[in-house]
Amino acid sequence: MEHLLRPIYQERAGDPDTLAVLLIEKREKLDPVTDTFDAILLIIARDAERPVYTKHYTDGAEKAAMHVVSEKQLKKWLLLGTNRKIVDWLLFGRILFDRNEYIETIKREMKEFPFYGRQIKMGLEFARLIRHYMEGRMFFEQENYLDAYNDVVRSLHGLARLSVIESGLFPEVTVWSQVRKIEPAIYKLYEELVLSDEPIEKRLELLFLAGEFFIHSRTEDGARHIVSVMSERPVWTIQELHEQEELRNYSADLEVFIEYLIEKGYIDAVQEPAKDGRIDHRYYRAAGRE
Repeated sequence: MEHLLRPIYQERAGDPDTLAVLLIEKREKLDPVTDTFDAILLIIARDAERPVYTKHYTDGAEKAAMHVVSEKQLKKWLLLGTNRKIVDWLLFGRILFDRNEYIETIKREMKEFPFYGRQIKMGLEFARLIRHYMEGRMFFEQENYLDAYNDVVRSLHGLARLSVIESGLFPEVTVWSQVRKIEPAIYKLYEELVLSDEPIEKRLELLFLAGEFFIHSRTEDGARHIVSVMSERPVWTIQELHEQEELRNYSADLEVFIEYLIEKGYIDAVQEPAKDGRIDHRYYRAAGRE
């Protein structure tokens, strides 16, 4: 397949806007990392009309996909963790073209993982984790055990990704293989949830009890980013928090995360009377800031 793609990537490599070209080849018969394609051609462009531009090719026997990704979109994926296979592509893809060692620099940064980058990623992962954990508890109390199970699995996956981030690594597609080595206790919880012969409600009850400990032990680190941002001003409206450049990445999880951190004492809710005097405005500030 590579020889068929060669004219395409050679043409792209000649474009001064192209930063790098990588080839990712299928490793298994049905490989989700390549979306079941035989090969992926990943092209990173400095500026692009679209964040992602995709084309499919075939020679009749094999099929390939080309993705042209803007540098801005790539960095957004790496920050938010919303495209996990991109980490696999960057780490294990074969470099066909690398302008000024762009990919080598990205891979080095991923391995070094600057502390501030970890703070943001931990905050985002922790916020998602809190939402799934709270929704799971609600479903559990309503005796909707299958819905609760789904959220608990997502919560455990969030804990797994947090564990990997804490260790200074990027969570990969095979995150449980990483966690098995980094934090076996979380891996064991996952095994007990999915492999135990206990009734589903018993498994969930155990996981909620154990989950409390793991979540509590990570709350300070998970809250550090949002509290740091909020410390820049004395008080915030909820709209200002939604519009803040970094906090907008929390998206739909922001408000439930704030309420959780109020309960845990990391954020204070501040009330001020509205004009009519019958209701109060609710504002927010980092705890301990007057």
